[in-house]
Amino acid sequence: MKKPRTDLRNPIFHDDDAARAHLETVLWPHGPVCPRCGVMDDRITKLAGKSTRPGVYKCKDCRKPFSVTVGTVMERSHIPLSKWVMAAHLMAASKKGFSAHELHRAMDLSYEGAWFLFHRLREAADDKLETGPLGGNGGTVEVDEAYIGGKEGNKHASKRKTVRGGVKGKMPVFALVERDGHTKSFHVARVNWRTLRPIMVKHVRRDTHLMTDEAQIYPALARDFAKHSAVSHKAEEYVRDDVHTNSVESHFALFKRGVYGTFHHISEAHLHRYLAEFDFRANTRDMSDGERAAALFASAKGKRLLYRQPN
Repeated sequence: MKKPRTDLRNPIFHDDDAARAHLETVLWPHGPVCPRCGVMDDRITKLAGKSTRPGVYKCKDCRKPFSVTVGTVMERSHIPLSKWVMAAHLMAASKKGFSAHELHRAMDLSYEGAWFLFHRLREAADDKLETGPLGGNGGTVEVDEAYIGGKEGNKHASKRKTVRGGVKGKMPVFALVERDGHTKSFHVARVNWRTLRPIMVKHVRRDTHLMTDEAQIYPALARDFAKHSAVSHKAEEYVRDDVHTNSVESHFALFKRGVYGTFHHISEAHLHRYLAEFDFRANTRDMSDGERAAALFASAKGKRLLYRQPN
């Protein structure tokens, strides 16, 4: 069944009051909640008056004012809420990503504002800790690594890396994909036992069937887990019964298409946030675009992204 498309004429995309009401429904499904002390119901009053901003509430316990954006990635942002809602929908609906330059042109935002907005939505999308370890009960988790970035020979001499890392300077990425389940991707310094084992132990249950390619590192990593199967790509073996790594390779292929076709360049400092964005879309693949955008805002609670700590 074809999923219904979101109506872009919806007022939440161009009216700040409608966008605020939408966010309150998503973030406060049971009514306003104080982000500082957690009280709700009759301990919350809505402030009104000519000198009061729309959407401000006051907690009778901690006596602090707040709005729906406090305690989320949207806190203290000067970008209108309708643009936040629209940007979240574009991120949720764009299979290969939506760049900050595209958002800057489409929504009459400065490039810096669009970059700010998208990185905070990517911070909200990161659910690695909330979802718990993958696999278990004999379930299957596919494991693979990939290298992101352009060829060193194609770079300007001033941008070529002189230190060892990745494949000829590319950025190593390690991914875990649970069959019919969640995906988790990580930027790592090196692809070796020392860097990968802590990720495996933390994010994969011990009673899991691991599936990998023939890379020499995986048999040692798999000793802590119930079962290990591998395919040999060098021998042109890609599927053997139900043994394959096609799911994790497909995830990497989609991410690389986003890098080449949408973003063109990703800074190593922010690679983990782009990985979180693609993981989020993979993990919400059964949702409609509108549901996925709402889930993105729902995961924004309790997350802030500050590049400079307040005094």
